[in-house]
Amino acid sequence: MPASTDDPDRPPAPTLDGRRIRLRPATVADRDRLREILLEPSVAQWWGPPRPGVDVADDWLEVDRDTVVFAFEFHGGVIGSIQYSEEIEPDYRHAGNDLFVATAWQGMGLGTDAIRTLAHFLFEVREHHRLVIDPSAANERAIAAYRKVGFVPVGVMRAYERGPDGTFHDGLLLDLLADELT
Repeated sequence: MPASTDDPDRPPAPTLDGRRIRLRPATVADRDRLREILLEPSVAQWWGPPRPGVDVADDWLEVDRDTVVFAFEFHGGVIGSIQYSEEIEPDYRHAGNDLFVATAWQGMGLGTDAIRTLAHFLFEVREHHRLVIDPSAANERAIAAYRKVGFVPVGVMRAYERGPDGTFHDGLLLDLLADELT
């Protein structure tokens, strides 16, 4: 599971309670549910093609030492996942995040709650001053959720990522400074 929990210099990821959701460290037991969600068409359309021979859930859960993955719960059930990674170089210190939400739970503000909850943690506990996110430029639902929390567009990254169709698509870089969190 998240390699960062094995790092003796980093405390284990905490459980974080939002207004309506709970973020808890993801475990191997979440693999099947996360796979189900990642394969839903409304979720899968925003992720690149799977790596040959690598299960989509294993790919999401396989992280480096600077990444922490949370299971995203609502009413006790896993409805998605959110992760963050950190750049710890002092002159460039910041964190990035990414998430997905099951189709049945999209459009209810739960993703926004998860983003806000994680942002509070990253600013207040991990002491970052800036967060970044880079969704597909065509993912209007995700961009709207990030903007509700205070993220602002920085610019379009042309032909940034390969989509499930195998072609490259633009990404939108957004960032959020600590005093801009809503």
